[in-house]
Amino acid sequence: MGATRSIMIVAIAAVMALLAALLVGRLMVRPAKPQPVAAAPAKPMAQVLVAHRDLPVGTTLASGDLVWQAWPVDALNPSFITDGHAPQAQPATPTAQVAKQVTQAAVNVVGNAPMDSLYGAIVREPILANEPITNGKLVRGGEGGFMAVVVHPGMRAIAVPITSSTAAGGFILPGDRVDVLQSHPSDNNGSPIHSGPTAQVLMHNVRVLAIDQTTKTPHNTSSVIGATATLEVPAAFADVIVRAKAQGEIILALRSYSDARGPTVNGQGDNPATGVILVYRDAKATEVTVSP
Repeated sequence: MGATRSIMIVAIAAVMALLAALLVGRLMVRPAKPQPVAAAPAKPMAQVLVAHRDLPVGTTLASGDLVWQAWPVDALNPSFITDGHAPQAQPATPTAQVAKQVTQAAVNVVGNAPMDSLYGAIVREPILANEPITNGKLVRGGEGGFMAVVVHPGMRAIAVPITSSTAAGGFILPGDRVDVLQSHPSDNNGSPIHSGPTAQVLMHNVRVLAIDQTTKTPHNTSSVIGATATLEVPAAFADVIVRAKAQGEIILALRSYSDARGPTVNGQGDNPATGVILVYRDAKATEVTVSP
């Protein structure tokens, strides 16, 4: 009986010792202190000029078409246009804060940036929104290919001689709309007449592309005196202007801005075909005009 009691006491003591050891071990094990996450190293960023919206071919760049955008220096292309300022390191901050910093940076540098110098340039190739602007996709006045980009599809650029008396005293400027008249000293049959010259309207609502080599009206200028006006006429009527130049004097009548909308039409008011497509037959290309 005494031996049994002794065994029970020893067993209980062993269990208690085991429980105490477990309790002490748990108290000694503490959760590891979280280690701070190392911040990503700051990346140097530059301000790159990008398109603020989609810019199709023929777009004339103006205020609101371009914007500065932060761009990683290690991803810069030599053809990108930058603000010329030294790259700045951008800290690893939340996206909203980064966007705010980028916007503020653009506001700070726009006064000294070359953005304004691109206004008036013509888009030669399509540029998507947020795509970097490159000189290869733009063409400026005086550069090769400028007029070919300005002329609308299906139209042709024709130059006609002018003087201050035949071009509204020099008040016709690039971008204006005019009526084209011809004055000649013959009747409808082409025979000479003695009662004086006659005149007829050849075309209505023709766009003036340039006066001499001026394609953009100079600042604070209300008139341009030149010897040649380049007109945009439908391809189907280009020969009309060519014949008129050979037969008599060309006169340009300036139209009001409120009367300058709508298509270019001939003297009878007919709307010419303005679409031109290429038809290939036996490896030979032929231009065909189609009505819109």
